[in-house]
Parts: sequence; C-alpha cells; structure tokens
Amino acid sequence: MGKFDVSLIRYLSGEDYRVLTAIEMGMRNHELVPLQLLCVIASLKHGGCHKILRELVRHKLVAYDATARRKSANNEGYRLTNLGYDYLALKALASRDVINSVGNQIGVGKESDVYIVANEENEQMILKLHRLGRTCFRQLKNKRDYLKHRQGYNWLYLARLAALKEFAFIKALYEHKFPVPKPIDLNRHCVVMELIDGYPLCNVKNIDKPGKIYDELMSMIVNLASYGLIHSDFNEFNLMINDDGRITMIDFPQMVSISHLNADYYFDRDVQCVRDFFRRRFNFESDHYPKFAEIIRLHSLDNDVRASGFSKELEKQFEQVSETIGLRQDGDNDNQAIEEEEEEEDEDEEEELDEEPASSIPKNDEINKLTEIITSNHLLISPTVDELNENENRLYKPFHDDNKGEPEENDKDDIQSVTSTSRKLSKLSIDKDYVRAKVKQTLQKKLKQQHRRLCTKGEAALVTAQKRDHQDTIQLHLE
Repeated sequence: MGKFDVSLIRYLSGEDYRVLTAIEMGMRNHELVPLQLLCVIASLKHGGCHKILRELVRHKLVAYDATARRKSANNEGYRLTNLGYDYLALKALASRDVINSVGNQIGVGKESDVYIVANEENEQMILKLHRLGRTCFRQLKNKRDYLKHRQGYNWLYLARLAALKEFAFIKALYEHKFPVPKPIDLNRHCVVMELIDGYPLCNVKNIDKPGKIYDELMSMIVNLASYGLIHSDFNEFNLMINDDGRITMIDFPQMVSISHLNADYYFDRDVQCVRDFFRRRFNFESDHYPKFAEIIRLHSLDNDVRASGFSKELEKQFEQVSETIGLRQDGDNDNQAIEEEEEEEDEDEEEELDEEPASSIPKNDEINKLTEIITSNHLLISPTVDELNENENRLYKPFHDDNKGEPEENDKDDIQSVTSTSRKLSKLSIDKDYVRAKVKQTLQKKLKQQHRRLCTKGEAALVTAQKRDHQDTIQLHLE
C-alpha cells in the first residue's frame, strides 16, 4: 500500500493538484487514464503536464502502467495511487481548516488505517483512512454490499463508499445519544472523528465488576436492535473503555438492519462474542442474554441511514406476496393472481425504460395492426386442441417410407377418435378480449427486447470507436 508520508504535501503546487484531480476524474470511466485525455481534463494554461506527471510518478503519487503491448489491447495510462488519493483528501480537509498536522499511526486493520491529527488549536482528533483491496480482505462482494448492482469497481471508489457509509452511521448514532465518537468531517475515503480517551477492551486484563460491564454491553446491543441496527462486529477489538468504565463503540461500515435476511445470525454472533470474551478473560458467565426473537423495533434508524438489508422494495414485495396469497385462498379467480404477477413484471420493465427518452420508445403501430387482424379473423386459442393436434402428428411415422407418411391400419381407429374429440373440444375457447390482451402483451415485450439489443449494439460500437481513437492519438504522440 505504500508509506503514508505527508512531508511532500506542502511543496505541491496548484497545478500538481489539478493533474491529480484530472486523473481522479478520468478514473471514473477508465482503469488507466490515457495521456491525451488527461491533458484535456487538466487543461493547464501553459502546458507542462508531462513534466508534472514525471514528478508525481517519481514521488509515487501517480503510477504509470503499460502492461499490454499487444495491438488488440490499449492498456497504457496513468492511475492514482493510495498516497495520491490521500493527498487529495488531506488537501481538501486542510483547506477547510479541519486538519493542520498529522501525527503517528495508532491503529491498522484489514480495511483501514488510523492516525492522530490535530487542528490549528492543537486539538487532537482521529483520521481514519479506508484501505480496501488488501490481500487479507478482498472478498468484498460476499462481505459487504458496497457494490450493490454494480459489476465493475475500483478500490479507491469502494474506499470512498465505505467512508461515506461509516460517516452516515456514526453521525446518526451520535445524534441519538449512542456511545460513539463525535463525527467531525468527511472527504473521499477519510473520516475525521473525536479522539477517545481510552484503550481497547482486548487490552484489559482485570475488571472490578465484570457483571456490570457485561450488562451494559448487552443492553447496548439490544438498544441498537430496537433502533433497527445490528453492529455485526461487536467484539473486544471494536470496544473502547476508559478508566471510569465508560464504553465507546467504533468501526461501523459492516452494520446491517434487523430486516436483513441473516439478521438473527449476526445478532446472535455479536452476543456470543461478548459471552465468549467474558468467560475466557474474566471467568464470568451468565445464563441471561438477549435473543433476537425478543427484540421489539421502536425506531427505524436503519431506514434513515439505508442500512444493508433494509429496503422499501422488500416491504413492497412482501405486501404483494401476501395479497396474491389472499387472492389464491379465496379461490374466486385464479387467473387474476397470474395476471397481477405478469403486470408487475411489465411494470418493472417499464421502470427500466423510464430513463430513456420518449422518442426512443417503439411505437405501437405493429401491435395495433396485429390486433386488428385478430379481431377480423376471430382468432380463438384453445390449448387442448393444440395438444390433440400434437397427438395426431405423433401417430404418423417420423420418416418417409413406401406408404408416404400414411398411418398404419391399426392406428386409423385412434385417429378417428382423436379427431372426433378435438371437434367437440374446439367449441370450448378462451374469451376474445383475453386473447387480444395476451397477444398485445407479448408483442410489447418483443419490441422492447429488440430496442434494447439495438441500444447495446450502438453503445458497443461507440466504445470500440473511442478505443481506436485513443490508440491512434497515443501512437501519434509516441512517434
């Protein structure tokens, strides 16, 4: 990850930070920002972007990668390092008069580094730098929900999302009088908070009244759950205690809602971690401990902070399922429940297409023409007749022989019986309005799918054209 050395920050000029910001903006759509694009974004007055980049690469604020030498791949450009991203965040915090000096490192974890900082009045604070992408913690899709529906990701951007989520949690908990550090400021992947006068609970060897601390920790877990949140990592490493016995919680990016699918597992794990620690360290064990089934929700703080596991979509789905179950139990109209499910699927598809302009949506001329043909011919669909026609075809041999596809004499009686029953059942048909609605619905789905395919093909063509343009510009620059 590199050494966190901030001695160079006072010697960087405004143009240096402008180039760093240009690389950060280019990394939104590029893994490696091409030189031509970087010069356009930075748009320095007198040029000199090459010289600045050379100095930034020498001080390891920017990295230059040219991994692919093949003609088919164009992977040459610049990217920000963790140190360069730190400098951008520290510059922003210093311009707000939040940080004036950086001290020693006091903590390190699998996804963050913790430093002591101070302001102009020499008040000490905590600076937490989120470091996602370390080799010890890369199962981010399984452990965290930062990605959500995203497929591609960047470690710097994920660190920014983690910091934003932790700052939202700590601010909401502090406003509701929970024992957490006071949040001060946030920028990119850096969170500035109050310095806690204490030490981790894991460093404590003896306690005068372990039962009192045990009860306080259990009540803290229950109080969090009553507000709709579960810490999910409530152990001795994330609990600070001072000489007066006051406990403070830290480390919040992994918090989930009590509406999470695995909420009972996370709640029981937090309780069991506290029980195991007190039994192992202080030889204290109690049969009284909270259970997830006994939790009563009093507030919806998980909705305010958008905790993992809570979503209004899940509540709507549960309501829709309950309504459909009630309709099926009535037994009046089984087809109504099926039609409602199909209408929900159509609404989901229409919501996906709402972002597109109205002119790009396909017209309904083809649908209207086909519906007119249906009404003029009085088309009636009967699934039973189709099945009977399939049975008639199965009676013929699947190959041509001397009889030229005629049925055998033994099967003629079966064919006559099948045709007679099919004539009787052909009178039973589905309602015309129902058939028109179904055909119109299927045609709309087909037209939407065709429109999506055309859009994706056009986007792919634009991407390839942009890649070729970048490759040509880089080759011209190298020549």
